[in-house]
Amino acid sequence: MAEKRGVVAKLVDAFADLPGIGRRTAERLAYHVLYMPKDQAIAFADAIRAVKENLRPCRTCFNLAEGERCEICADPRRDQTLLCVVEQVRDLLALEQAGTYRGLYHVLQGRVAPLEGRGAEGLTLDALVARVAQGRFREVILGTTPNVDGDATALVVAQRLEGQPVEITRLARGLTVGASLEQANREMLVDAFSGRRKF
Repeated sequence: MAEKRGVVAKLVDAFADLPGIGRRTAERLAYHVLYMPKDQAIAFADAIRAVKENLRPCRTCFNLAEGERCEICADPRRDQTLLCVVEQVRDLLALEQAGTYRGLYHVLQGRVAPLEGRGAEGLTLDALVARVAQGRFREVILGTTPNVDGDATALVVAQRLEGQPVEITRLARGLTVGASLEQANREMLVDAFSGRRKF
């Protein structure tokens, strides 16, 4: 019995290592897996193995891909003149779920974090500059997170693209639809005023 408890404890620890999963949730997940039908649990483990063995960064945009290029880069229906720069693959997935953007992407694989001492090294900036230098894009959209690190990252990207014949824009920020002014914080109001447009 001690050996089985050790196996379950390892599974709990593995779930607890995931971001956003507390110890209690990790225990619930582990016991859910424990009481799953065997074929379902094996399929779950196989799905994890397949992700780790078959996915790699797209050689063009650094999104996740099963082959050399991701589905977005390989899709000729996408607008080949628009490029949205995001920090992580999960940012790309969020924009894709919104369903309003039909251009291409470039994933930086991180962000600049001045307060943590993280600079631009390790980001895919050289590949981004090389893509933009080919002259196919008319606009580069900076889709970094609307916070201090995201702003620093956007500034670094804009500086690296300086002199390229491309319009550089930033995703709008500010008040969300249905939000009241009294509930907005200072940063939201500043962004809302600076990003205002003609009525």
